Amino acid sequence: MITERDIIRELDRHPEQLLDRPVAEVMGHHVPVCSPQDNIEHVMLQMTRRRYRHLPVVERGQLVGLVSIGDVVKHRIDEVQLESRVLRDLYIASR
Repeated sequence: MITERDIIRELDRHPEQLLDRPVAEVMGHHVPVCSPQDNIEHVMLQMTRRRYRHLPVVERGQLVGLVSIGDVVKHRIDEVQLESRVLRDLYIASR
């Protein structure tokens, strides 16, 4: 997987040759991955620790998807909104 960080780092090292270099020489080779069975908390932790905005989803050695930080944030927002509605309804019901 090649990231903006890979390109910027290579641009700093070899500005004149960047566009002529093979992607395999520029891209990162030890990219963290997740599986379809991983929970959102695990994916968020992986992304935060390694500072990746995208995480390949791999199953049986094959790429099956790509999770973005936007996907993770949207899921968390949906969870928080649901929790908020449930708490509000409980509060209203207890009055």
